[in-house]
Amino acid sequence: MLALLGMALFFAFVGLGTWQLQRRAWKLDLIERVTERVRAQPVAAPAPAQWPEVTAQQHEYLPVTLTGRLLTQKTVLAQAVTELGAGFWVMTPLQAADGSQTLVNRGFVPASEREAWLPAAAAETAAAPQSITGLLRMSEPGGGFLRDNDAAQQRWYSRDVAAIAAAQGLERAAPYFIDAGRPGQPVAAQTWPRPGMTVIAFHNSHLVYALTWYGMALMVLAAAVIVVRWEKRRALPAHKTL
Repeated sequence: MLALLGMALFFAFVGLGTWQLQRRAWKLDLIERVTERVRAQPVAAPAPAQWPEVTAQQHEYLPVTLTGRLLTQKTVLAQAVTELGAGFWVMTPLQAADGSQTLVNRGFVPASEREAWLPAAAAETAAAPQSITGLLRMSEPGGGFLRDNDAAQQRWYSRDVAAIAAAQGLERAAPYFIDAGRPGQPVAAQTWPRPGMTVIAFHNSHLVYALTWYGMALMVLAAAVIVVRWEKRRALPAHKTL
């Protein structure tokens, strides 16, 4: 029975280690594809007919452009922590000529600038359309760590597109949002909101996990060797003293 348990654990740990190596290969491929995607020339943002086909694998961080009028009175502020400190993302819907809306993350503002970007203090909807270039991002449903979004109180801890659209009465909202600007672009020091602050990073600890699982498999193997040796010694006849 003990031998069967040891074999089961050994093969399970080896299987988990191998799975982590496969995940690592997938993650490295994803990082390479996203890096190439970010450097590509911007294309038109997916139109409403294409929305059902938008996926993180194919579209996350895709440089896009879109044109429309910013609905500044429907701006929401989503909490953010960046290299500039704590503050907020300024999320404003942009309405296209066909009546569809796309949430645009216009950039970061520090906590000291919060009042200036609240909807009540925002200017009226821009009269002239404008073009925005940025990176397509997928919705962040739910909220932040241990904090749920509260639409009634306008407290947003994540950029939950569906929840923000419902709270702001956006009837034809895209299932994604746009981070205005592109990482590394020059921006004046005191420009608020500060665009181009998208952090493109992927957690990749799969090699560490794989080595951990393989290490546990070796520990099981070593324990089996010790048990076998101990059993053999116990089975030897005891020496008699003359």
